[in-house]
Amino acid sequence: QVHLVERGGDLVQPGGSLRLACVASGLTFRRYAMSWYRQAPEKEREYVASISAVGSTNYTDSVKGRFTISRDNVRNTVYLQMNSLKPEDTAVYYCKVSYATRNYWGRGTQVIVSS
Repeated sequence: QVHLVERGGDLVQPGGSLRLACVASGLTFRRYAMSWYRQAPEKEREYVASISAVGSTNYTDSVKGRFTISRDNVRNTVYLQMNSLKPEDTAVYYCKVSYATRNYWGRGTQVIVSS
C-alpha cells in the first residue's frame, strides 16, 4: 500500500522560507516521479512542481525562481524548498505519486504566509 506523509508546514511571514518534506512508502521510490500540489481556501487544487525519477524538474510559473523541488532516494523523500514566500502561497500542500494506474496523495501540510 502506497503511503505519503507530508510535513513542514507552518505560519511564516512574507518573504520567509519553509522546507516541506514528503516521505513515501510502499513503492520503489527511486523509480517514480513525484509532484507537489496545493489548495488554497475556496480554490481548486493546483499543480506546483514535479521531479522525475531521473531528477528533471518542472514548476508552475508562479513559483519559478522561488521554489525548488528535490528528492532523496535513500530517505524516500521529496522536498519542496520555498523561498520569498507570499501571502498567495497560503494553502494546504500535498504530494502526489502516480503508481500502478492510480494517483496517491498525502493528507497535506498547511502553509500560512501572513504578517
